[in-house]
Amino acid sequence: MPTLDRPDGALVYDVAGSGPPLMLVTGLGGSRHYWANLLPALTARFTVVTHDHMGTGDTTSRRTHHTVEALAADVLALMDHLGFATADLIGHSTGAAVGQILGADAPHRLGRMVLFAGWAGPDPHFDLCFRVRKELLLAAGPQAYHRATPLFLYPPRWIGADQARLDALIATMIATSPPAQTMAARIDMLLAFDRRAQLPQIQVPTLVLVADDDQLTPLHLSQEMAAAIPGARLARLAWGAHAASQTDPDAFLAAALDMLA
Repeated sequence: MPTLDRPDGALVYDVAGSGPPLMLVTGLGGSRHYWANLLPALTARFTVVTHDHMGTGDTTSRRTHHTVEALAADVLALMDHLGFATADLIGHSTGAAVGQILGADAPHRLGRMVLFAGWAGPDPHFDLCFRVRKELLLAAGPQAYHRATPLFLYPPRWIGADQARLDALIATMIATSPPAQTMAARIDMLLAFDRRAQLPQIQVPTLVLVADDDQLTPLHLSQEMAAAIPGARLARLAWGAHAASQTDPDAFLAAALDMLA
């Protein structure tokens, strides 16, 4: 596994495929493996870079103060390390927050971006979801937290369709879980994020992508982003929930590749 040394740890990343560079930035779980099901299609067109967020996955981390700004700095450092002056970006949830920062603060480094299942700032529904998840994590522990996670990420009929798939998914989450204090700090990072005022500064061609049945970052949060980012386009998936790139990958890829093409 290649790594990139950072002041507070070492990022683990993967590079695959050929073509223009494409950075895939994952959500709160932080694992580069979130994108595994999309790699065959994406690596046929792009040089795809995935990485584990600091403090998650295979990283070696000394980071204690987690911010979305630090995650954005990690992405720029990784692009510099790989020699990419510019790259396209697909950001999922927390990765969409990273995209908002880069789009406003470093627009010269991005070609096009897809902000998937994102939000721009505090919202009572979002706040409630993540405070409940944090309370569960701290009161009942990581295993209970991960057992509840599919309820926030996947559609009910996808969860109910395959018990073995669900059990394997939860087992992987538990086996690869960061420490509880890291997860709690990363939830606090999301609750503190607010870039609404900076959205009009984004000068990167942007697709805001959301599934209509996303219960964690609902449609109205994406509508708010799309309305505030100059020239942004909103695309809605009929089904798939918060992790639509896994539950309905064909529809997700059709929308994302139409933008990146």
